[in-house]
Amino acid sequence: MSFEEELKDFKEFKKNYNFNQLEIVEDESGNLYCEGILLRDEKGYVGESEKWINAGYGNHGTLPKLLSNLFLYEFGFRGFKFNSLEGFFQGIKFKDKDVQKEVFKYSGIPAVSIKAASDYNWQETGMIYWQGEPIKRDSKEYDELVTELYVSAIQNYFYRNALKNCKLPIIHAIGENDKEKTVYTRYEFEEMLNCLREYLAERK
Repeated sequence: MSFEEELKDFKEFKKNYNFNQLEIVEDESGNLYCEGILLRDEKGYVGESEKWINAGYGNHGTLPKLLSNLFLYEFGFRGFKFNSLEGFFQGIKFKDKDVQKEVFKYSGIPAVSIKAASDYNWQETGMIYWQGEPIKRDSKEYDELVTELYVSAIQNYFYRNALKNCKLPIIHAIGENDKEKTVYTRYEFEEMLNCLREYLAERK
């Protein structure tokens, strides 16, 4: 299947996908639970349980790391080479096209840290930039761009198989919930990864 065919196929699948986000509950001591299982205590976050996988670059376990946007996966997207999905999400916070292209090369913790070097605060305007063109953060155009991004990323064999090998619902406990504060919310991230996981499970 060509990339164009898969993008069309996935969009159709996502249109009919019903995502049920798992609830995270906090007790009086500040501990977090998901599906009745401890998710976070004073020792930090739990990466895996028998009911969910908590995606996170700093979490214990293999799949939690592999499912993180920070993990190093090389893939092409709209003519650019990326070293991680996080490179995209940080790059769109930079207005300058050439600088943005350099940010696309980042992965891991440096990909998150590089945002401090931006001279533009997207949160003040609600606009991100793709190669010099402004796009409203909360818009269908942005959603379409991100969907294409992830379909491009699953062309990487290792990322594709990490999602296929994940048999449990994926959560992202540290994710921000407010679209005005993050370019990708906990809900958006969890919906996308779980949708991709189920899409790929049907296409063995």
